[in-house]
Amino acid sequence: MEKRPLGTSDVQITPILMGTWQAGKRGWVGIEDADTIKTIRAAFEAGITTIDTAEVYGDGYSEQIVAVALSDVRDKVEYATKVFANHLKYDLVIEACDRSLKNLKTDYIDLYQIHWPSGSFNSEIVPIEDTMSALNHLKEQGKIRAIGVSNFSRSQLESAAKYGRIDSLQPPYSLFWRQVEQDAMPYCVENNISIIAYSSLAQGLLTGKFARDHKFDPKDNRSQNKLFQGENMERAQQALEKLRPIAQRHNCTLAQLALAWLIAQPQTNAIVGARRPEQATANAQAASVQFSAAELQEIDAIGRIVTDPLGNNPLMWDWNS
Repeated sequence: MEKRPLGTSDVQITPILMGTWQAGKRGWVGIEDADTIKTIRAAFEAGITTIDTAEVYGDGYSEQIVAVALSDVRDKVEYATKVFANHLKYDLVIEACDRSLKNLKTDYIDLYQIHWPSGSFNSEIVPIEDTMSALNHLKEQGKIRAIGVSNFSRSQLESAAKYGRIDSLQPPYSLFWRQVEQDAMPYCVENNISIIAYSSLAQGLLTGKFARDHKFDPKDNRSQNKLFQGENMERAQQALEKLRPIAQRHNCTLAQLALAWLIAQPQTNAIVGARRPEQATANAQAASVQFSAAELQEIDAIGRIVTDPLGNNPLMWDWNS
């Protein structure tokens, strides 16, 4: 898989990234460590060398599982992890990074990201210059190679960029969830900031495997995902029916179609999780699916069946935060 530059840094990433939220187990059901380790390894063997995790995924457990899966090939992979909203004071950022380094069994992190803006989830408000000062210090020390932000609006991104180089934005972004296109994407394109989309398959909805009446376990975070509810779910099913003939034409799955469309958007790369090795391998194959300009427009229009009625709230879940 051909790598792409991460912003203006010297880090190169794969356009498809392995997502490991599920490896932390919290917020997911039916996750087994042995399966997760095999799946992460399968992603690597299929050409996905960039792995995204976070300290908050199972309080570092996801990071530890990533290390089990990939420590022996550390020099061939790129680790992206994140500091949570409750650790954004200068000293807490430094401590969080050191914990992540220990969990990942490494002496450097390729991309270190602010997971949520200060104040999220009732966290204490911390001036962005304090957080950025810590991140810049970590970069000078060589503990991190590039700085990114996640779930930031354009205005928050602009504020952070006053205090240091931001090389990536990680927003929720998929064919069925596209608020970033109106907000931060133009700024990212102008400033050569990579977009690293999460929930790039709309938490599995774009695979086509969930029926209209599907009910998630209440412990599964998707039980609160707006896209799986009511009219949104109905519109999604209509869109999926229109996408199926395009996928068949290219001899690819709906998931591969959605990922291929996404990584064809400006500056955009796609994080995708997987529970089983064959899913990770299939995700990697999406990088070789090519659409014509007309097909990309056709897919774009079908996606708008779902996205146009959604409004501008960037949060995909009905969380009380």
